[in-house]
Amino acid sequence: MELSNLKPAVGSTKQRKRVGRGEGSGRGGTSTRGHKGAKSRSGYSKKRGFEGGQMPLQRRIPKFGFTNRNRVEYKAINLDTIQLLADEQKLTDFSPESLVAVGLAAKKDLIKILGRGELNATVNITAHAFSASAKEAIESKGGTVTVLA
Repeated sequence: MELSNLKPAVGSTKQRKRVGRGEGSGRGGTSTRGHKGAKSRSGYSKKRGFEGGQMPLQRRIPKFGFTNRNRVEYKAINLDTIQLLADEQKLTDFSPESLVAVGLAAKKDLIKILGRGELNATVNITAHAFSASAKEAIESKGGTVTVLA
């Protein structure tokens, strides 16, 4: 084997179109781009969401409302869930870490305790926020409420 008789393996290369190499090649003139229009020009790139001149979807859909960037999203946990945990797992102290361990919240969630359901156990709860009814129900049963900053 010598450099003069090296060839690529059979089927490993494709014959590509060589466009714009004169009329005799059969692909001169417009170079397979057709006549006129945006796609025939150099530098053409279709805009994201372009629908061929039809009114694009993002402009057809009505827009209304407002999204507050500074909204604080809490993971809501109700008193009936806390009561269930107190009964089943004999927990009396609830913190964000213990609620994550039980699977009620994710590590980065802000937790808010809401007042749905009945609370019979005396519990000490540490969370990021409390509803007024939840706070009152916990304190009426002799529990403590600690708000995290």
